[in-house]
Amino acid sequence: MLNWSNIDTVLLDMDGTLLDLHFDNHFFLDVVPKAHAKRQGLTLEAARADILARYDAVMGQIEWYCLDYWQEQLQLPIMELKREVQHLISIREDVPAFLDALRESGKQLILLTNAHPNSLSLKIERTQFDKYLDKLVSTHEYGVSKESQTLWQQVERDLGFDKSRTLFVDDSISVLNAAKEFGIGHLLAVANPDSRQPEREITEYLSVSDYRTLLPIID
Repeated sequence: MLNWSNIDTVLLDMDGTLLDLHFDNHFFLDVVPKAHAKRQGLTLEAARADILARYDAVMGQIEWYCLDYWQEQLQLPIMELKREVQHLISIREDVPAFLDALRESGKQLILLTNAHPNSLSLKIERTQFDKYLDKLVSTHEYGVSKESQTLWQQVERDLGFDKSRTLFVDDSISVLNAAKEFGIGHLLAVANPDSRQPEREITEYLSVSDYRTLLPIID
């Protein structure tokens, strides 16, 4: 279990960690391929295959998370398409109580997301989750993603946290691996980032599927 007395700072991912990942999965796996098929005159199957290959080519890099990159690559109005399905953006139901408890215990709460600033703004507009946090950081400010050690070095320098007394929460195992390599002292994986998908079995890290199970022991 987490030893909360040894944690001063909590770094939190956004999509799949604070927000339901269903919106993003639906957008990138359904909305974008359909729009690509229509624009290019492709079958949906061919468009989806092309899109998935493009995703794989930049997976884990800042381009994968960059809306400007995808708008240029696909010649699609990405933000306009996002707004068409923005009703699907939602905060995880276990998040408000969790963040309230962390704030009451005196932890510093920082969002550290790979999301593009425009996507971050839209999600704040829809959920107002920023009211719980002390600082919001998009890795696009640094030009590298959380999968990169360069990002962690710069964030530590700018935010001044003690990595040995920091908890990082994320739904991505590859990102958690990068945080572990950097030396973040406490790591927590999210087992159920998408409410429409089955809970994942995670063996590499301590994991959680409902933050409210942590509430009795936060101090």
